[in-house]
Amino acid sequence: MNILFLTILKINKISERGIYTDLIRKFRDEGHNVYVVTPTERRCNEKTELFISEDVNVLRVKTLNIQKTNIFEKGAGIVLLGYQFTYHVQRFFKDIKFDLILYATPPITFTNVVRVIKKRDHAKAYLMLKDIFPQNAVDLGMLKRNGLMHKFFRQKEKLMYKISDYIGCMSPANVKYVISHNPYISPQSVEVCPNCIEPEKKYLQRKDSEILRMKYKISASATIFIYGGNLGKPQGLDFMLQVLNSNNNKQDRFFIIVGTGTEQKKIEKWFSEQNITNSVYLMGVTKTEYDKIVQLCDVGLIFLDKRFTIPNYPSRLLSYLEYKMPVLIATDMYSDLGEIAMQNNYGFFSLHGDIESYNRNLEVLIGNKELIKEMGENGHNYLLNNYTVDHAYKTIMNHF
Repeated sequence: MNILFLTILKINKISERGIYTDLIRKFRDEGHNVYVVTPTERRCNEKTELFISEDVNVLRVKTLNIQKTNIFEKGAGIVLLGYQFTYHVQRFFKDIKFDLILYATPPITFTNVVRVIKKRDHAKAYLMLKDIFPQNAVDLGMLKRNGLMHKFFRQKEKLMYKISDYIGCMSPANVKYVISHNPYISPQSVEVCPNCIEPEKKYLQRKDSEILRMKYKISASATIFIYGGNLGKPQGLDFMLQVLNSNNNKQDRFFIIVGTGTEQKKIEKWFSEQNITNSVYLMGVTKTEYDKIVQLCDVGLIFLDKRFTIPNYPSRLLSYLEYKMPVLIATDMYSDLGEIAMQNNYGFFSLHGDIESYNRNLEVLIGNKELIKEMGENGHNYLLNNYTVDHAYKTIMNHF
């Protein structure tokens, strides 16, 4: 099959690890012809171009800045994105007849290009629903419910769902939410197709472990917790800082925070002002260095703001499970992330904001190497049985 893969993520090399590149390689390895359309933001000073990366056609389209920029340029960039993709797909792939269009949210503005190619080639469209916008923005107070912008983006969302032949959601709670809030969608077209990766077997050498512990001044006996990922409003990071503060000066535990995002300055400022002895914030970490740091750690941390009414399911869970770490989860009451972790004995769950419950769960893991190993193995096995690209590929191809 000829597959058109649309993403907001900038892809440079198909060999890069990630939930999209791993899936692209899977389709390629199964004998399909994959054509990827990816943005290059204005700040990169790159032109629109088509190139081949490891037998995959990659069309890089020049766009406005759509990430880590002011809200006006981001909004304009997201709205224009669909039209820019449409123009250049028609320009560069005019002689290609596509059988399947794969695309993910964010954003919700791929509707135009999907509609055009569906009509032109009679292709099927599969939406990989990674977040539910604009409701998530309403939950966080970034959009006014029933305001002009909310109505505009909600209409875009409805059009996207209507044009999609199939919708793959990240968890059972996501499926229920989408069906119950969008009665015009056929329930048979909505299914679980979660974030998936191609797991790698990596083992941190003892020498590297000792070097990292010395570098970050971590005692040999400390249980190491890591938060790696986006530092933005969806994570409700005030609670994370409360957790760090409530565990300060306890030398049997150490916290590593890695990431960037809209709340990065706030995190930097907090660390510079507080006398924190058992936590460190790292930015500008390379992927190679991050992989080593993750392997050094014992427990993964996940935070999602308690105001959410949509069931988020963050992809950072996958790296924790891949490296056999149990997870400490603090989310809203609607996500099934914590429920699934506890049912399968690879994590503990607390409501976001409940510091007493969270710290009780944390204390259970401190110094408990046997429990950490057992839960880490449970999580890794759950990953292998549910969150590999083999599962995502089979779910999607089951329709063809």
